[in-house]
Amino acid sequence: MDWLYMHMPIAGVDIFWPGLLLIGYAVGVIGGFFGMGGAWMVTPGLNILGFPMAFAIGTDIAHIAGKSMISTMRHSKFGNVDYKLGFIMLIGTMAGIELGAQIVMILERQGSIGSVVRWVYVGFLALIALMVFYDYFKAVRSKTKSDDPSHTGATGGVNWAPAMHKINIPPMMHFKVAGIHCSMWLPVMVSFITGVLAGFLGIGGGLLRMPALVYFIGAPTHVAVGTDLFEVMISGLYGAFTYSLKGRIELVAVFVMLCGAAVGAQIGTVATKYAKGYGIRLMFGCAVLACMVSIILKQFNVTALATVIILGAITAICVYIMSIMFRGAANELREKRLNGSTGGAS
Repeated sequence: MDWLYMHMPIAGVDIFWPGLLLIGYAVGVIGGFFGMGGAWMVTPGLNILGFPMAFAIGTDIAHIAGKSMISTMRHSKFGNVDYKLGFIMLIGTMAGIELGAQIVMILERQGSIGSVVRWVYVGFLALIALMVFYDYFKAVRSKTKSDDPSHTGATGGVNWAPAMHKINIPPMMHFKVAGIHCSMWLPVMVSFITGVLAGFLGIGGGLLRMPALVYFIGAPTHVAVGTDLFEVMISGLYGAFTYSLKGRIELVAVFVMLCGAAVGAQIGTVATKYAKGYGIRLMFGCAVLACMVSIILKQFNVTALATVIILGAITAICVYIMSIMFRGAANELREKRLNGSTGGAS
């Protein structure tokens, strides 16, 4: 079975290449669908497959940059990218990424990088899962109340944007595509925090940036997805540059994953056209929890089970997203045929 393993010349390890291909494809599908880059599973996934943690982070950032280019082009065609907001956020992102990368280098010299990053990931994913589940159950409860004609009010989940917009520190800016007016420092500070996480965890920042764009900055979800992917693309290129200077990127793995991501990103982006309901958020939360469990298992050297869980979780969510796309496309084609036959009959 040696043919299933590929030697990584820079990292000096042999890696199960079908796992790399699956991770790349899954990141393309999930990243294009949720606008979160999918990197929340790549760094731990690469580490579980056998990459040293610093190489997992650097390789993840380089791969996410390439994948995000594909998704950004698709979302740009749909008018989902606020370029003005994205460029403003780059101010904080660049500074944050460099700070995060420097922290990684310090921890690597101390020999504690693997354990520290894994536990930070566990806490981080637990926070994301908590927010997703809270948002889901609050939205479901609000929707149930809205069925009563006497009930009035929003049916959404968490939303701190109105409070954040009360921050009137100049300069104030208007972002036309996102439809918001706020202090320039709000998106800059959000991007700085997510930039530090991008440089430290190799997540592209999108795991928090997309929810932050919705919940803190107030951008519509579809604009948040497209703008986040644009940000991930630019910040990822910078992250790849700074990690390449540090010799912590495995280009062979990047190209293998991009082969899968090139296909997956198209599917994930198109699937957003047909996605409806909060059940999608619930499944995403379950996938995040599965990734968290796999990281804990890796920390305690239960590598085989950790690999099965993370690959199984991303496969399941990919199949679900693909089913959304195929069902939606089939229904759309059926409606077009029905409308065509009705028009012809009249």
